[in-house]
Amino acid sequence: MTGETIGVGLAVSVGLVSLWAGVREARLQMRLSRYGVHAEGVVVDQAHEPGDDRSTPVIEFTDRQGRPVRFRPCATGTGLALRTHVPVVYLPERPGSSRVFTRKYRLSPIVGLFAGAAMFLGVAAGVVLTR
Repeated sequence: MTGETIGVGLAVSVGLVSLWAGVREARLQMRLSRYGVHAEGVVVDQAHEPGDDRSTPVIEFTDRQGRPVRFRPCATGTGLALRTHVPVVYLPERPGSSRVFTRKYRLSPIVGLFAGAAMFLGVAAGVVLTR
């Protein structure tokens, strides 16, 4: 195997994994919009990863059973300040599926995953076609 073949294989693999993750997130978003329970969440903390200047808001809401649920949205560095109220949606049987229910948060992970898939699959196709 040549290095080029390995590179194409890796690009295709990463592209397919990104595509799979994008489809999975899109399906979850569809389920949330159809069957999700809406609640109001509050930013209660800012999580910081070591070596990263950006922070990820930690959002808390109360589910239908009165239990507090905390989660971090997929997007980081979003500018959500402490004590900011945000709309939240979750599946009643899976509070861990919680998402911030704004256009920006609904589209952000899906667009990123599909863009990544297109980029890696495009690179692989370009390399194969230029042989």
